[in-house]
Amino acid sequence: MQKTHLESLLLALKGLPERLTESSYRVPGIWTGKTNGTEQVNPAAYFGHIIENILNNTGPSLQQDADWKTTAVVYNLFIRLTAAFDHNGDGVISTEPLESGFRETGTLLKAIALLPYIKNLGANTLYLLPVTEIGAECRKGSLGSPYAIKNPRKLDPLLNEPALGLSSEMLLKAFVEAAHLLDMHVVLEFVFRTTAIDCDWITDHPDWFYWLKNNSGNYGPPHFDSDTLNRIYEVVDRHELRNLPAPPAEYREQFVAQPVTVHEEYGQLSGTTETGEPCHIASAFSDWPPDDQQPAWSDVTYLKMHLHDAFNYIAYNTIRMYDSALDNPETFNTGLWNEISDIIPSYQAEYQIDGAMIDMGHALPALLKRTIVVKARAQKADFAFWDENFNPTQEIRNEGFNAVFGSLPFVIHDIVFIRGLLNHLNKTGVALPFFGTGENHNTPRVCFRYPRQEAGRNHSKFIFTLSAILPTIPFLQSGMELCEWYPVNLGLNFRDEDRALYPPEKLPLFSAFSYDWENTNGLTPLNSYIRKILEIRAHYLDIVLCGETGSITIPYTSEPELFAVTRTTAGRSLLFVGNSNLYDTKSGFLEFSMENDTMRDLISEQSFSIKEHRLGISCKPGQCMLFELL
Repeated sequence: MQKTHLESLLLALKGLPERLTESSYRVPGIWTGKTNGTEQVNPAAYFGHIIENILNNTGPSLQQDADWKTTAVVYNLFIRLTAAFDHNGDGVISTEPLESGFRETGTLLKAIALLPYIKNLGANTLYLLPVTEIGAECRKGSLGSPYAIKNPRKLDPLLNEPALGLSSEMLLKAFVEAAHLLDMHVVLEFVFRTTAIDCDWITDHPDWFYWLKNNSGNYGPPHFDSDTLNRIYEVVDRHELRNLPAPPAEYREQFVAQPVTVHEEYGQLSGTTETGEPCHIASAFSDWPPDDQQPAWSDVTYLKMHLHDAFNYIAYNTIRMYDSALDNPETFNTGLWNEISDIIPSYQAEYQIDGAMIDMGHALPALLKRTIVVKARAQKADFAFWDENFNPTQEIRNEGFNAVFGSLPFVIHDIVFIRGLLNHLNKTGVALPFFGTGENHNTPRVCFRYPRQEAGRNHSKFIFTLSAILPTIPFLQSGMELCEWYPVNLGLNFRDEDRALYPPEKLPLFSAFSYDWENTNGLTPLNSYIRKILEIRAHYLDIVLCGETGSITIPYTSEPELFAVTRTTAGRSLLFVGNSNLYDTKSGFLEFSMENDTMRDLISEQSFSIKEHRLGISCKPGQCMLFELL
């Protein structure tokens, strides 16, 4: 019988010569069930033991009769970061392999070894940030951005272990096999809107890209005066996309028209127009809002989705909102669209993945987006699609998506904003689940917001518990359970001061870095608490997942900083009460129709009495309670 990829990986580990495995190699104790500290191990034996246990896993399927897309609990890995560790203890995460041939940056082998740890948290779905090959030109930081896609069909070689002599492609197959043996699903993030500025496609398909004149020395985001900006906002808000305001002529004239002939010299790509004018690939920038002040994406370029002489430039109306003049099949860049829509089916066939998160899905042409979904579902009917979109609308559901990113990370840090969002969702209903989280790799970590570490831990507990009883997909940004505070990237909701403190050379999205697996940031990890909340959630899943109007209500509490939410369906209710104050204990009461009764907090398992229609409670900073109401 032919061996599986996971079995072949195990054989490769067992076949390593002793000289490659006798050197010092530390691993975090928390990876194998301890609370902190490190263990000194033989790497081949250590990884081999974990893989053998996974291969021998014969436990009952936890999702056998469930729709896994609905019951997903997500753990989000950026493998290069999540599985990184200072294995030789020299205080540095090396970008080069150790003498033994094993890496300190995160690899697919170490990600496989982390699967039992992740499963023990209560997660059943693995969401991987891009694992594809990264461009070399204008690379950010020491390792480059995972969003600078050199080749969408090749994997990043940095994710392999040189000691094993196995490709990243083979190791990803083993990773998916291991996840499936543990009854976990694998969702990859796909980047279809942008590529690296030295993408492999450029040579054969120059018409898939935007090109700039070589003398465009002042190239940067287009400038719009205040009147034009106001008009752009007005028409976009009204979804009137006809004759959208264009950038000034001097900006548009920096771009050249096709055909462009591509040249390569000393590994550098350049172009020449039909008239002999030299040109180069245009780098990207954040285009929405049109006056966005985020730093330019020097290593990334936008793909040119339409071929139209009048729209031969990068701006909001050509790469995101799309002027209605482009809604014409004659303008569609058909070759590019066909290539993009075939990528996910190729990963399904090659790696047996279970779902896809579409980066900047909101900026793909509608027809292309639908085609991507249809082609993938033709291969696998229960294939999951998640959209990087803030609004869980029926329109996105109709496009075939199962969940959206949502706006929770932007509102859950303030009770006033949470109350506004939940009141809105109670009136409109929730058409699609959204991610239940206070952070992702583009936003500040929850703990980043607080100078006192314990306050950040308190807020993480409050946010996770509240989001777990909403119609969300629980979303664990890797490191959240360790109370990690260090930002991964400075994408959204950061200040200029933050950008000065954390340039690409200091950001984990671009450079070598490790979580504090060894000391867990000086705090008790949240692993046990997370597991407890997820167990309670699973017991009340019918209530939690209900997205009908009227299913989310906000009861009155006598203490404003005690926040309460009631979830109701089919005559059953679940009550959340949490202290949003992260520094002080708060006491208050809620009122009920019953005069006297006893209620039991599902988290602490303590009983509380309702007396004369009032339930009196006292919550420590960030403490939460959950009660079943009959």
